[in-house]
Amino acid sequence: MAGGFIFLKALIRVVEFAAGRLPFTIRLSMYSAQVLDHFQNPRNAGEVANADATAEIENPACGDVLRLTLKASAGRIVQAQFKAKGCVAAIACGSALTELVMGKTLKEAQNVRREDVITAVGGLPQASTHAAQLSLDALSTALSRIRP
Repeated sequence: MAGGFIFLKALIRVVEFAAGRLPFTIRLSMYSAQVLDHFQNPRNAGEVANADATAEIENPACGDVLRLTLKASAGRIVQAQFKAKGCVAAIACGSALTELVMGKTLKEAQNVRREDVITAVGGLPQASTHAAQLSLDALSTALSRIRP
């Protein structure tokens, strides 16, 4: 996604800084390769035209926003797209969620769990697991708006 986002090109393994004679190390490799891939190359970004359901959820604690649009046919999700404004993990989880639900029945999509999203992005630091929950909240709200 363009506009205001800085895309990481690779994991930064170690940044060292020498303060006087005592060097310290900052580890920045907190995200998996899958998280960074979904962040840099988001799948299904955008909005479904003539969507059957739209949900926009905001996490008031961190300010992340995720908008999910779905198209269903014969009880199956045939198209899912997202837009996100937020952290690396929020964008990655939105991207992964669309891949997880496309092709599933509405019932199967209801059974997608937070752990499924976290696994799909190769794991998340504990402080970023809220992003997986944000994507599931958007999914739950969108699914509740689809008329059978």
